[in-house]
Amino acid sequence: MPHVNIRMYPGRTDEQKEALTKKVIEAFGEAMDIPPRWLTVAIEEVDADDWHAEVVEPEILGKAELLTKEPEYLDD
Repeated sequence: MPHVNIRMYPGRTDEQKEALTKKVIEAFGEAMDIPPRWLTVAIEEVDADDWHAEVVEPEILGKAELLTKEPEYLDD
């Protein structure tokens, strides 16, 4: 624990995903003093056509009280 699930549009390379994973692990270590061995990271690609139904409705709007950073793109 903890587990971080990153959901984003497809199209990033394996190298970009690996770099992001390393940064997430570093950030947890710096901000919360959590050792890398306790952390798992998953990257799930969600097609743009499915984003609203699979991410916005259940994860953002449905759990708005848990957000620590709200999406700015919903105001567009």
